[in-house]
Amino acid sequence: MTALLHIDSSVRAASNPNPEHDSLSKNIARRFIETWKKHRPLDEYIYRDVGINPPAFINQDWIGAVFTPEHYRSPAQQQTLALSDELIAEVAAADIIVISSPMYNYGMPAQLKAWFDQIVRINKTFDFDLSRGDYPLQPLLSGKTLVIVTSTGEFGFEKGGIREHSAHLVPHLKTLSKYLGVETSYEIASEYQEFGDDRHRHSLDQAKARAEHLATELCGAMPTQSPTTEAESA
Repeated sequence: MTALLHIDSSVRAASNPNPEHDSLSKNIARRFIETWKKHRPLDEYIYRDVGINPPAFINQDWIGAVFTPEHYRSPAQQQTLALSDELIAEVAAADIIVISSPMYNYGMPAQLKAWFDQIVRINKTFDFDLSRGDYPLQPLLSGKTLVIVTSTGEFGFEKGGIREHSAHLVPHLKTLSKYLGVETSYEIASEYQEFGDDRHRHSLDQAKARAEHLATELCGAMPTQSPTTEAESA
């Protein structure tokens, strides 16, 4: 069985009384997930909407707890790290990670950054060894696939695009995803939202079609599911 971890980060809901306010990134990601479930209904599915239910920002107490050896942590420190432990466990269990994110001020939403800050943690998702020279940090997780779904108001953020120099969202996600154990990544992008013209509609249609195609393709690459027998379910 394959485990999917789905993280949405737009502050907008997927469905609103005014459809013009619906989150594009969430709806594109939803298309991917619906296609996946159609092909592989038995797979484990974990969902978090960090845009609407953001994790706490890390603080001095959090850092103090992280750098206190586990067997010396007070009950208060253990509680401080409880959410981090839970989020890390979800990442560790996942084979496929789907992250949807709008571009806010040319980067990721603060809520999504807070999620990463809770997870990228020494001795949990990476270790540190100065004997490695100039590259002392190494990830502890591996073998995961990341699907990045983005929506942007402008366009041309791809390599060689007219706004490549302002593209801080996807590069940041890819840099941090190393510490989630990601080894392969795919991108699905919708652009031109602020223009509201045919280019936007075409880009959105293409993104939804790519979400379906990619989900179908990745489903076929996963190990075949074994149906549960009566004896197994008894």
